[in-house]
Amino acid sequence: MKVAIMGAGMSGLSCAIALEKQGVTPSIFENRGCVGDRFVNAESMFHVFNSPVKDCLHYLNEEYGIALKPVAEVRKIVIHSKNETGSITGNIGYTNIRGRQSDSYEVQLSNQVKSRIEFNSKYEYEELCKNYDAVVLATGDSDYASHLGNFRNDLSCTVHGATIEGIFETDTPHVWFDYEVLPKGYGWVIPYSDKEANIVMLYPDYPSITKMDINEMWSKYYTLAEKDLNQSFRITDKFEVTRYMVGICNKPKLDNTYFVGNCFGAISPGLGFGQFTSILTGIYSALDICGLGKYEDLVKPLFANYDHSLIFRRFLENLKDTDLDLAVKNLNVKLIKQFIDKACNKDSKLQLLKDTTPLMAIFNQFKKSRE
Repeated sequence: MKVAIMGAGMSGLSCAIALEKQGVTPSIFENRGCVGDRFVNAESMFHVFNSPVKDCLHYLNEEYGIALKPVAEVRKIVIHSKNETGSITGNIGYTNIRGRQSDSYEVQLSNQVKSRIEFNSKYEYEELCKNYDAVVLATGDSDYASHLGNFRNDLSCTVHGATIEGIFETDTPHVWFDYEVLPKGYGWVIPYSDKEANIVMLYPDYPSITKMDINEMWSKYYTLAEKDLNQSFRITDKFEVTRYMVGICNKPKLDNTYFVGNCFGAISPGLGFGQFTSILTGIYSALDICGLGKYEDLVKPLFANYDHSLIFRRFLENLKDTDLDLAVKNLNVKLIKQFIDKACNKDSKLQLLKDTTPLMAIFNQFKKSRE
């Protein structure tokens, strides 16, 4: 069987690994010059957002033989609102690096692939579709899915980020929800060593926000992060992604074409990460190609998780700074903290995002009815 994979990112490489384990050697086409040929950034994987899987890296290794080493296990998330600071503690996830770094997830996956990758590829989808039995679209964005009329766009976002030097605890990312500084958005500081981290702000491209002075927004957020972490950072690199479409494909497969990774809609609308979904879609497409499962059925939980995450995003947007302050303040109340810590731990039997979706949906509808 002739299989073409367009894209050598996480989903495309995961597909290749899964195919090779079944004796299929794919042709991999990448339009960039090397694996991870993009800006370097740190990301997080939280167990609570990947339910019912409790430990995604252990699951990938045990079920599919894909081994990934994180930067660190997350033992604490510090959450900052306008006037409050709280935390969630326990075994709650991982941090990882994306991009050109030698230990990025892309590079780790490429080291497990035996098939040849054709870099600087000029092949287009239409040509591959004619010459291969199956084409896996893993191009890292929704362009092809949109072009084929197979993508539902729910949100457009802009991301500003930088690599910074400072003093960090690698097991402790920080997140900010302060709508006076970042309207309807949020910010992260995620370390990938004890001396380097990414500082990122993400906001939806609503007209009321895009007309604001973005440089001023960045300056206020950057200053706030320095104050809350009680240090001065030094920027060594910057990156920006503008008007990125967050959504999901209407159908995961059309004829002999599989949509995986961000072509599928891996990015979570809630907090913006999607590594686990990207890898799973790559694996699931390979299983379908090899007759070991039906892609449409395998990805059903991923569609459901995306919808839950979208409701969570709308819920966050409907909150005010006073609501966020109250929520963060409650993280310091002993009984509430114990419950949240336990619910977010990898050993929890609760599916917190799924279980709270009905209440968040009611709240969102209430807010909409009052507009």
